[in-house]
Amino acid sequence: MDELERLREQIDGIDRQMVELFRQRMAVTAQVGRYKLERGLPVLDAARERQVLQNKIQLVDGELRPGVTTLFQTIMSISRRQQRDMTRERADNPGLPRFVQALSGVRTPVEQPRVVFQGEPGAYSEQACVNFFGEGVQATGLPQFEDAFVALKEGRADYAVLPVENSSTGAIRQIYDLLAQYDFFLVGETTVKVDHCLMALPGATLDTITHVYSHEQGLMQSVRFLKQHPHWRQVPQSDTAGSAKMVAASGDLTKAALCSARAAQLYGLNILVRATNDSPHNTTRFVVVSPRMELRDRADIISTVFLLPHEAGSLHEILTIFAVHGLNLVKLESRPLPDHSWEYMFFLEFTGNLNTPEIADVLHELSQTTGDFRVLGNFVSNLEG
Repeated sequence: MDELERLREQIDGIDRQMVELFRQRMAVTAQVGRYKLERGLPVLDAARERQVLQNKIQLVDGELRPGVTTLFQTIMSISRRQQRDMTRERADNPGLPRFVQALSGVRTPVEQPRVVFQGEPGAYSEQACVNFFGEGVQATGLPQFEDAFVALKEGRADYAVLPVENSSTGAIRQIYDLLAQYDFFLVGETTVKVDHCLMALPGATLDTITHVYSHEQGLMQSVRFLKQHPHWRQVPQSDTAGSAKMVAASGDLTKAALCSARAAQLYGLNILVRATNDSPHNTTRFVVVSPRMELRDRADIISTVFLLPHEAGSLHEILTIFAVHGLNLVKLESRPLPDHSWEYMFFLEFTGNLNTPEIADVLHELSQTTGDFRVLGNFVSNLEG
């Protein structure tokens, strides 16, 4: 036996002792759970847990302290979940019943769907519709993001394709807020490469321009270019292609738009400068929103939204669930909770398929550790760029 094998055997022996000690510890924490159940006590005693962690840290020196902290945070998180199962604390969380109801209404993908997006023809959102549904898609542009949600609610559309994130400027806040507001589902995603162009009417030049129009994201994504022209007034609009349409209709050589080359062609504008965006790898992620849940083949990303109690360590407890189950987190986004200062809702995406048994355990644990949660959907990862 070489030195490495001998050391591995030594580790295995220690691990066996640790597993037995863990079993004993869980037996005792179960007794604690029964005590709390009998007396109506809450599972979490934050002050007690802080003191326990501090005591454990004092048992080691220096570089081992962070590791001991993580170890016991994880152990205590598992113990809390054990006790919540016993006491049925937060058993009234509507998340699981809502999910079960959604599963009962799962539909197959709609053939020849009616699709809506925000913006005018030539918008990047229209291209996202084509990417996901194909060239023959029946896609209709609407003025505002919420108009797309209303169209789904009223049955005037089968799907909405909406931007949620840009690789350069981050999350698109309005979409996350609307996803929290409306009880809809995510059934797919796609990406569109963003190549902004500065365009204006025939006869306009860089010297004639005084105003530049685009969606706020388009302006943010072209900051370095726009800084070269500090005398231009930047005017945010509801969408990029709409800016091109407005400039074309204005007949004004002082106006220019930042949007796609496709929009310039559609609205008869000349491209003065190509690739104005700061990053050559600028990409926008779009999600496909449906009024009903769908479970498409090969779905490998699960999207959720949840509220957390305003307690120390509550987010860490959520993250521990995924660490214990070996699931990879791919997205975590927070949004302020309206009318609740310094409290947040979290949008979390992780790898998995709702048809696998382990995911049922994960959702059960989420119902124990969140104030409220929803499964937004399970879809096929389709990120490029």
